[in-house]
Amino acid sequence: MKVITVSNQVEGGSLAFSLLKEALDAGAKTLGLATGSSPLTFYKEIVESDLDLSNIISFNLDEYVGLPVEHEQSYHHFMQKHLFVAKPFKETFLPSGLAEDLTAEIKRYEEALAEHPIDFQILGIGRNGHIGFNEPGTAFDSRTHIVDLAENTIDANSRFFSSSQEVPRQALSMGIASIMASKQIVLMAYGFEKAQAVTQMVEGPITTAVPASILQKHSNVTIIADQAAASKLS
Repeated sequence: MKVITVSNQVEGGSLAFSLLKEALDAGAKTLGLATGSSPLTFYKEIVESDLDLSNIISFNLDEYVGLPVEHEQSYHHFMQKHLFVAKPFKETFLPSGLAEDLTAEIKRYEEALAEHPIDFQILGIGRNGHIGFNEPGTAFDSRTHIVDLAENTIDANSRFFSSSQEVPRQALSMGIASIMASKQIVLMAYGFEKAQAVTQMVEGPITTAVPASILQKHSNVTIIADQAAASKLS
């Protein structure tokens, strides 16, 4: 696990973009994408670049259950707004939280992942150490699954909704084993509120209480953190 400290999120996005270009030059064909505030400067770098992604496939980590795709807080909407409209991909996979049969949707997603293994995965980290929507206690061998969101995750996401009551209580998420199957992982963390989670991820024991701690066992992980997020690292 390689930890790189940057001065701010703009610098972090630029660094992540450089790592992406290296991966694409080395033959990467499938990208794993994240939502939330952490990857925004990374997506901005892509949009403003001359990268042609028309032969690249993407997978998203997660999506809320029951939220219409046109809802401004759906992750479908997020990806369209921040990346896909400006940079079309060959094919994009996002889990459908509106599927009538969520079990069948999970099976579809895992089959697609098996057909197109992820070469380069972008991650953020939650304040409780979650990656994707894999909350503390999630088994390390989990594949794509339905998640009951933890109260602190609902509270953290409520800033994007009119009230916490509007935040969906479930999501579909790639499992931890699904994420760990990626060939290269780049995780971005910004702000002091992420400092404890970053320290537990990098220096703490590997435990399901901190889902991101399993990344210590991956052979190719880069952590990009600003000084605040890295402030508790020894």
